[in-house]
Amino acid sequence: MNLLLAGPFVIPLLGAGITMLLRRTPRSQQVAGVVTLAAVIADAAWLLSLTADGSVLVSHAGNWPAPLGVTLVADPLSALLLTVSSVVLLLVLLYAIGQDIGGLSRATPQTFHPLYLVLTAGVCLSFLAGDLFNLFVAFEVMLTASYALITQAPTRARVRASMIYTVVGLTSSILFLTGIALVYALVGTVNMADIAVKLDHAPDDLRMVLALLFLVVFGIKAAIVPMHFWLPDSYPVAITRISAIFAALLTKVAVYAIIRTQTLLFGDDSAGVSTVMLWIAIATMVVGIMGALVQDDINRLMSFALVSHIGFMIFGLALNTVAGIAGVMVYLVHHIVVQATMFLVNGLVRQFVGHTSLRSIRGLTAVSPALAIYFFLPALSLAGIPPMSGFIAKVALFQAGVEVGGWLTWIAIGAGLLTSLLTLIAIFRVWARAYWGTPLPDMLAARAELKRGPDAAGLRMMTVTTGVMVAFGLLVALLAGPLVDFSFTAAHDLVDGGAYIDAVLPGGAS
Repeated sequence: MNLLLAGPFVIPLLGAGITMLLRRTPRSQQVAGVVTLAAVIADAAWLLSLTADGSVLVSHAGNWPAPLGVTLVADPLSALLLTVSSVVLLLVLLYAIGQDIGGLSRATPQTFHPLYLVLTAGVCLSFLAGDLFNLFVAFEVMLTASYALITQAPTRARVRASMIYTVVGLTSSILFLTGIALVYALVGTVNMADIAVKLDHAPDDLRMVLALLFLVVFGIKAAIVPMHFWLPDSYPVAITRISAIFAALLTKVAVYAIIRTQTLLFGDDSAGVSTVMLWIAIATMVVGIMGALVQDDINRLMSFALVSHIGFMIFGLALNTVAGIAGVMVYLVHHIVVQATMFLVNGLVRQFVGHTSLRSIRGLTAVSPALAIYFFLPALSLAGIPPMSGFIAKVALFQAGVEVGGWLTWIAIGAGLLTSLLTLIAIFRVWARAYWGTPLPDMLAARAELKRGPDAAGLRMMTVTTGVMVAFGLLVALLAGPLVDFSFTAAHDLVDGGAYIDAVLPGGAS
């Protein structure tokens, strides 16, 4: 069990070292990266199968019992996100390899592969960390790699974006450490199960301060309004392989951390944080999509839409019910896949046109019908059109909201419906301006040159990988029934918290 739980973190670190040693042989480096992520997927899938019945798996490093030692924990939520994230990481890596084979990117493959695997290790450890300090370590591993990745193929805009990203990340990290110190001073432990038991005896006012502090810490990383300003200035300027994985995973890891801390540590909502989260969810949905509507660059539009749809997840969590949290889980899986797909599609647009500005793109459907399909299907899912996965996730959240009731919840539901409508309008605007009409002559010439040139093999690999990602999104919709059932199983454990505590602590909640 120790090896099984440590594998998703240790395997990528070993792979990073191997790919660094193989930096002079690019093909060997690429193979090593793919094999590493395939091993992570196998490990994650095994954990998912073992936790499908609601079981919680625990590993105590060095056989030191909690709360004394380092604890890794896998429950249905973490195992599900670990599996989905690992698959997306592999597909984005294959897309990046296609770019490198075709010479279609100015990134430095020799350093990209080790950094990418270090980022993978940080993401995986974030899902498995059983104490706050190791969660902090996981975030720092992930963010340190991302600081370097965002400046791949440096330009003035990317260096500026990396400075904003770094400053915001460090600010969040300082606040995170402050929160850990305050919790340790209060209860004398950083183990999350142990904190959950001991915080029950803390005054409500103090619990509210801590809950809000951790909401701010992870809210910065998740880009919730009003702490979202950094994301639209950072993600769109990064190269495609980086922006795709950042949009798909980094904000979702932060959402996972919000779910874990708010349900396990502050789950009874005696401090009244749910009301604050509902207001934040409303603001995030509306402000984000309003920003998307006025953008002339597809990547910036998608970045604002990303911010907006984080609000749906905060809304489900704020309901503080089994149905609400189950809806959040479904939405997380849907959004990870869709956001990665949309940014990969935009990367293909950049290969054909050289940019993603709506002012100078027209007739992409005629240039590449496959590209139009690749955009159209995940875009419908993002807007919540049936029978796509986005529709299923939103229906689950709205049903949970109706069950809770209350005037503020109804306002949040209305904001969600408005956001879905405005998302559809934003998507239609991209479709009408970029994909419809007669293509510009230079776009057809660029397409012909790409298909005849020496980089054609790389472009085909990128296109096929994007198609697989689109198919993955359709698979999520097809498996909606089992996914919803699984999410309800996980949500019951999250709301109750007893199974997690009993599995981690020798004496359980007693």
